[in-house]
Amino acid sequence: MKSEARNYGIQREYDPPLESPGPSVMSVEYERTWSALAHLSTFLNLFTGFLGPVAAFVIWLIYKDDSPTVARHALRSIFYQVAWLSAIFIGWTVTVALMVVLVGFLLVPVMAVVTLAPFVQASYEAYTAYQGSGRRYL
Repeated sequence: MKSEARNYGIQREYDPPLESPGPSVMSVEYERTWSALAHLSTFLNLFTGFLGPVAAFVIWLIYKDDSPTVARHALRSIFYQVAWLSAIFIGWTVTVALMVVLVGFLLVPVMAVVTLAPFVQASYEAYTAYQGSGRRYL
């Protein structure tokens, strides 16, 4: 009795070729616009307090398969916004707690600058993303 040679994992000639769906093509202008909008979603925090990261997350969900560039910028925006919102919340909590012993009043100008810093950074990130010269990491 002769055993049949097993051929696991190798495609036979008569099998149809395997095709993987590729990402759809986005124009460079479209990528830059959505990348900048992901960063500018920080300004939603002025009106809502916390919906900026949610908007960036929605952009990431929509474009994660279509454009790695937009996905990268949206994720960067999410992480920056969550970090800034955490720092601002903790900073103002400590400042208010220290106002009881009057030392916290010295921290108010510092926290005012820290509160405005995410908007400056988001504007810069949006500008560089729209110019197409976003940061490249090794």
